[in-house]
Amino acid sequence: MTDISDLVVYVRVVDQGSLSAAGRELRMSPAVVSHRLQRLEARLGVRLLNRTTRKVHTTEEGEIYYGHCLRILEEVEKAEQALTESRENPSGLLKITAPVSFGRRYLAPLIPDFVKAYPEVEPRLHLTESLVNLVEDGFDLAIRVGRMEDSSLMARKLAKDHRYICASPEYLEKHGTPKIPQDLLDHNCLLLRFPGSRQFKWRLVEDGVSHFLAVKGDLDTNNSDVLLDWALSGCGIVMKSQWEVGEHIKSGELIAFLEEYVPQDNVVAALYPQGKHVPPKLRVFIDFLVERISHPVPWE
Repeated sequence: MTDISDLVVYVRVVDQGSLSAAGRELRMSPAVVSHRLQRLEARLGVRLLNRTTRKVHTTEEGEIYYGHCLRILEEVEKAEQALTESRENPSGLLKITAPVSFGRRYLAPLIPDFVKAYPEVEPRLHLTESLVNLVEDGFDLAIRVGRMEDSSLMARKLAKDHRYICASPEYLEKHGTPKIPQDLLDHNCLLLRFPGSRQFKWRLVEDGVSHFLAVKGDLDTNNSDVLLDWALSGCGIVMKSQWEVGEHIKSGELIAFLEEYVPQDNVVAALYPQGKHVPPKLRVFIDFLVERISHPVPWE
């Protein structure tokens, strides 16, 4: 296949009318320019230029080839310009996945404002309690709530995720309030279950050491909002984020306990695949989330 740079050399020689002038423009010696032309002619099997001591002139075949080279180089320039614009201008589909409850409460309401600011970006919001594989499923971004573990993904922290163990006053009046983490094993704990979920084991900290309690209960679901409804109805105990239960604790509908045992290293974060270049559509969306969620945190 012909080296595209040889076409550039050939076009510059024809335009300048001499090897030395083309060499000065391309910062090549006349000998290098001559070698590139000879290589091109040898590959094509035709003579492109008639050379004299001062000037060069295209042959009939050379003139035809010159016209094609101009069109080829013009298309290459257009392609490079299009890539540059795509790197600089936020545009195109932006596939986002997020937990159902968080996405519905805090993410979905922000999308219209983002689209107003960046009308050429087309967000596609997929809400699910399941953990989506960004690379395999073709997502640009995932909002995750929890403890960020080592991952092949890049992460941008949006906010802390304070968590509470809580239940309704009615439940605690009937069944008593747990005083130590092990007491939870004798209570009806409401569990969130979905592929990859760890909610059937609650992580608590005692004397600086993490413990995983295999709590149990007679109700579980794959929907976070349903768990909250059950807790408010007095069905059992839940471990929930502040953005889910903060208002209910403040109103007295739920009572938090064992707070000193609940680890506070969970976060709300934006995760995206590693790469040297972050697409503009993704970069501006993450910056938008930081601005709208991190400062200030809406649920605090």
